Amino acid sequence: MQGTVAIDLGSSTTVVAYQAPGAAAELLALPPYSLSEPVVVPSLLWLSGPDQARPLIGRQVLEAGLTHHDDAALQRDFKRHIGADAGASAEATSRCAERAGRLLLHHLWQALPASLEPRRLVLTAPIEAYRGYRQWLLTVCRGLEVPELALVDEPTAAAIGAGLPPGSTVLVVDLGGGTIDLSLVQLQGGEGRAAPIAQLLRFAGRDLEDSRQQLRCARVIGKAGVRLGGRDIDRWIADQLCPDHPPSGALLEACERLKCQLSEQGEALALWSPPQGSTRELRLNRPGLEQLLRDRGLLGQLDALLEEVLAAGRGAGLPLERINAVLPVGGSSKLPAIRDWLRQRCAGVPIRDQRPVEAVALGALALTPGVQVKDVLSRGVSLRCWERRSGRHLWHPLFAAGQSWPIDRPLELVLACNRDGQEAIELVLGEPDMENRSEVIFEAGLPVLRRRQAGAGRVQPWAQAPIALPLNPAGRQGEDRLRLAFTIDADSQLLVESTDLSSGEHRGPLRLGTVR
Repeated sequence: MQGTVAIDLGSSTTVVAYQAPGAAAELLALPPYSLSEPVVVPSLLWLSGPDQARPLIGRQVLEAGLTHHDDAALQRDFKRHIGADAGASAEATSRCAERAGRLLLHHLWQALPASLEPRRLVLTAPIEAYRGYRQWLLTVCRGLEVPELALVDEPTAAAIGAGLPPGSTVLVVDLGGGTIDLSLVQLQGGEGRAAPIAQLLRFAGRDLEDSRQQLRCARVIGKAGVRLGGRDIDRWIADQLCPDHPPSGALLEACERLKCQLSEQGEALALWSPPQGSTRELRLNRPGLEQLLRDRGLLGQLDALLEEVLAAGRGAGLPLERINAVLPVGGSSKLPAIRDWLRQRCAGVPIRDQRPVEAVALGALALTPGVQVKDVLSRGVSLRCWERRSGRHLWHPLFAAGQSWPIDRPLELVLACNRDGQEAIELVLGEPDMENRSEVIFEAGLPVLRRRQAGAGRVQPWAQAPIALPLNPAGRQGEDRLRLAFTIDADSQLLVESTDLSSGEHRGPLRLGTVR
């Protein structure tokens, strides 16, 4: 089964998802490394032996009771050090983290079901480490037998995986095992702009090291974080329920089970056997956990982080009411106390919390063309628009060279009238002149990205007559009048649906012509 595999390497858990052509995405169970519910791989390695060639990974580390050993053999929280700018003092830590990440990715790849023959692997990266992460991935994945390799930034993947449209402004609240990160980001795309897409690092088996593809990351408006996470909550629970015992690995695992149960039910019970003594019952309810989080200062810390991020948003002209959605991700975000805090502090903003653990991996699949793609545009298409400020016509790009088709999500654009009494808006389309724009050249039937000299580039109008969309009643100068939704179907036909913002009349889809 050919298709696309997405791996979201996380600080505490790693999610592996797969999508076959024409099928829905699914999470992959990878025994013996993955858990059963949720289907994730704990981002843990135990590097034993002189060559460290056969490490314990994920669930194996948990089952061996090694997760809370203070031993250099235990590798966790290594993702934060991959691709980050590190001084001389942190160089050894960075090398160790990169080795752990490489071992984890390679073992997960080898554990894929034998029935799968992935054509593409897409991975996710934090925005702040995107460039360094890209170089590390090119090196690490060089030995993987996969024709195509792609990379996408995590906030964009999380938002798309949660069903948010391009151009949205999103507050991402990431509560992982070891860190809490709040980010206010603005996705690429939206009205009149191309939707986000993953960056290809390898195509047709060749690394695109010389490619001039631009990094299409989300725009970070505000960011704040703290080195505190789900494992610290486990320690707080252990200290409250068993203050007379040190936080051993078995005790902390029992407290983690309590915490996870409270995400689904009002009361939780876990059994724990101390080294000396009989088995004990550990009990906790939701009000008790919420009070614990307050007493330990977690909710107050979240208040401070949120205010820091929202202040950056207000400085950029994006107050809370202009944020399109709040997106909780990470296992700890499922706690009812956290959800209640979000609803109180972000009142009026929709919370997209249906799939907090797998949203990033599923979004990475959605951002990676090729699962149902028939081809890519070698030329692109632009729409001629009147710019009132400059008093002249300009060409606005609709779909650029390299855009895959058919298009799953329409590109929306709002057009205004340029004079009083206007009775129709004409759609004049054109094709960018390849001498001044990027292009996709086909070599042996495969698309290869090339780059011509920079510049705005000329546009050659299409030969067919423009389509006129009537306005009834007639429009006024500067009035937003038509909402257009452009798409490309499986026959490479450019289609448009229009909605008159004054009368509400809907037309389409209309065929505008063939793109190439």
